[in-house]
Amino acid sequence: MQMLQRAVGLAIIGTAALGAAALWVAVASGDPAVGERPSEGLLFGVWQVFYDTEMPPRRVLIAAVGVALLLAAGVAALERRLLSRARRSEDGSRMPLAPKLVMAETRGEYAGPVTITVLIPAHNEEGCIAETLKSLQSQSLPPARIIVVADNCTDATVRIAYDAGVEVFETVDNAHKKAGGLNQALAEVLPGQGDNDCVMVMDADTTLDAGFLAGAARRLTDDRALMAVGGLFYGEDGFGLIGQFQRNEYTRYQRDLRRRRGRVFVLTGTASVFRPRALRAVAAERGRILPGVPGDVYDTVALTEDNELTIALKTLGALMISPSECTVVTEVMPSWSALWAQRLRWQRGALENLGAYGMRPQTFRYWMQQLGIGYGVIALGSYLLLIILMVLATSDWVWFPFWIGIGLVFTLERIVTVWRGGRGARLLGLSLFPELFYAMFLNVVFLKGILDLTLARQATWKHIVQPDSRVRTGV
Repeated sequence: MQMLQRAVGLAIIGTAALGAAALWVAVASGDPAVGERPSEGLLFGVWQVFYDTEMPPRRVLIAAVGVALLLAAGVAALERRLLSRARRSEDGSRMPLAPKLVMAETRGEYAGPVTITVLIPAHNEEGCIAETLKSLQSQSLPPARIIVVADNCTDATVRIAYDAGVEVFETVDNAHKKAGGLNQALAEVLPGQGDNDCVMVMDADTTLDAGFLAGAARRLTDDRALMAVGGLFYGEDGFGLIGQFQRNEYTRYQRDLRRRRGRVFVLTGTASVFRPRALRAVAAERGRILPGVPGDVYDTVALTEDNELTIALKTLGALMISPSECTVVTEVMPSWSALWAQRLRWQRGALENLGAYGMRPQTFRYWMQQLGIGYGVIALGSYLLLIILMVLATSDWVWFPFWIGIGLVFTLERIVTVWRGGRGARLLGLSLFPELFYAMFLNVVFLKGILDLTLARQATWKHIVQPDSRVRTGV
């Protein structure tokens, strides 16, 4: 298993590099267009930087667009086929949560109205836990229970939770961070849950919009084959430019999910609701179909437990959605160092999850996503490197109309995809180069995750303590 995980990094970056090289060869093999004589470098002496002032040949452009469209359509068609096969599956030994099986088993049975018990894993969250609990207690559909899972807290988290009138479950000898704490709490809670007594897991630094629980309950009531409902998250206000970068990123993620009609990428840890049947099935299949310790809902080895649980549920055939009415406000990282730690954990965790599950139909899209990110790293890095080389090596700046046009299209895409985020989001999208800088930052995180995994470096789970909510909002 360790060898497989180490090979994940090499497979992703190697395949992406081969794709980039193939595209370069295809473009380079075209007939050269007539252009200006390149100027001799100011800093590079006799070195020549060759460039073409004309757009690539039309046949190359058509071929590139065609390949991109075919690849996108192929991935989408295959994903839809895999989803349809899971929906129709009657193989209870491999896909016990397949919709067709669940519908057959529950036909004619009424398990009562949908209720939601909320678990909030918390480790030293005194700065934000009060706002989280307030958002839960003000829901249009009140939760049946609210349980703060206090894991080795040394601050006022437990006292604040008791003062708010909610239950507190304190972990015992937990050495497995968030996943271990949730496993202990679920072992106590799940046995008493009926089929419609759902469980929501939400982060302690998240605040729900008022209709979240009502929207989730309505979806679960209308479709008894639905096993989980994830939230659509957007970033909290504040923290200047770095905060706006993250809010833009989350806005684009929301847009992608809406265009997919709620089909889940990841059941976000910010807030997701699960049927007890789904969580019990995962615990039962650990060590057989799924990696992990038998009886555990969450894999304590995984750095990104929410991503791993999503893959686990998909492997078992579960139907999941992230509907537009279930929205939450989540934290944004207040500094570049905190953002680096968070994203490195996400990236490393995603890669390790792929290594643990290998190539399965349910992980196909995740593999394609990682390959796409790898290709993007190479493409954007090469683009910026060529700009730097031209600035250093030529006497005059040369404007290329074709590439200016491409840049304008890219800028338009940056603006349109964050339009829902408001004026600040649109202005940042219009600026282009700051967002390219942010993209390069995320690319470096991706490369660091690939390198660490390939070299089998020990991963760490870094807890980021958020400042008090009164400080964040300026109260």
